[in-house]
Amino acid sequence: EDLFEQARRAGHTMVTCEVNADPPNPASDAFHAALGFAEVGDAVIHGGKKSVRYWAKPIAA
Repeated sequence: EDLFEQARRAGHTMVTCEVNADPPNPASDAFHAALGFAEVGDAVIHGGKKSVRYWAKPIAA
């Protein structure tokens, strides 16, 4: 929660993160979902060696 409060004080309205999709990271998926993040996109990076999902959580400024 400290991160969200610092982001609010700085005037931000959204916090984002990147989570591995391949190789999978189900613990991180569950952690971020429990904090209220939602999946907003995905990408294949590092020459196709890794895929990731992007998550975002709106916060009140």
